[in-house]
Amino acid sequence: MMLKPFQAMQNSNKRNRLSRIALISAAVLSVSGSLTVLPAYAEDSAKNEVVSTSSQMNPGYYSIRLGDFKITAVSDGTVMVDFTELMNNTSPEEVARLLARRYHGAQVETSINAYVIDTGNHVAIVDTGAGDVFAPSGGHLVENLKSAGYQPEQIDAVLLTHIHGDHSCGLTRNGKMTFPNAVVYADQHDVDFWLNSDNKDKVSDTLKVGFEWAEQSVGTYLKAGRVKAFSEEGELFPGISAINTYGHTPGHTVYQAESQGQRIRFIGDLLHSQDIQFARPEITIDFDLNSPKAARQRLNAFNDAVEGGYLIGAAHIPFPGIGHIQRDGGAFEWIPMNYRAKAN
Repeated sequence: MMLKPFQAMQNSNKRNRLSRIALISAAVLSVSGSLTVLPAYAEDSAKNEVVSTSSQMNPGYYSIRLGDFKITAVSDGTVMVDFTELMNNTSPEEVARLLARRYHGAQVETSINAYVIDTGNHVAIVDTGAGDVFAPSGGHLVENLKSAGYQPEQIDAVLLTHIHGDHSCGLTRNGKMTFPNAVVYADQHDVDFWLNSDNKDKVSDTLKVGFEWAEQSVGTYLKAGRVKAFSEEGELFPGISAINTYGHTPGHTVYQAESQGQRIRFIGDLLHSQDIQFARPEITIDFDLNSPKAARQRLNAFNDAVEGGYLIGAAHIPFPGIGHIQRDGGAFEWIPMNYRAKAN
């Protein structure tokens, strides 16, 4: 996701509003007052019913065992999103109806999740949250990582599902590397696209800020020789593999961790809203660079998860975002993983 500070928006058409926002992925987000809001949704952000960040935060990590691996979901926080303004292949009325079935209004407090994979030999993290750009409701990855028992210096690999603000901007804070001992892994297509400002003309004005953010985050590691771009699917480390799912971005990637016959796949932005896209996988979001491909990748991933029966780690399903996907008639259903009091 991406975002710029914004002022309350007047009632105008969707495109005029979006052009005044800098927002990528789950959305190019905005900072307004004390909370982060996906601008295209909030006519009056003061009406958003969100707990102030000055209030006590809920626990921000959750660990499970996956064979010999330890998987820890780490919350970067949340962002308010009005999906009625962002979704395509649908109507605002249908989106509102799908949200209402799950007791949501138009604006939904949306999780930003990252995942630590501790293999015993490597401590990798899938995505990094939003860093400075979604504060104060986002940007809590480091504090929650420490609460989970990990120091940023312990992370030796960062696995980016894609280069969008809410997934990659957490690589740096205040201009400094968050994970000074890590190598950043990302698909070559995303690195080539977002680290080349000549591509700005290929995206809408809404998404142009993504190039600046990519330079500030991924570019910092690239200059330090700490980016390893891959161009093929396959194993990165024993038990950790990359699977290309191009569409949302040119190099969008799903990562799989497997140990002792148990699997989990981290699906990045194949899904932005469980309430909408499990019911209607063909519904896309404005931040897909190639919407038809993104929709096909989502449907393929859902079907494969059903057939494979493996766990899913989802960046924007309510924290901790770990569970299974099952068919529900002609649609799909999210089955959250049963709560475990102990990680082992």
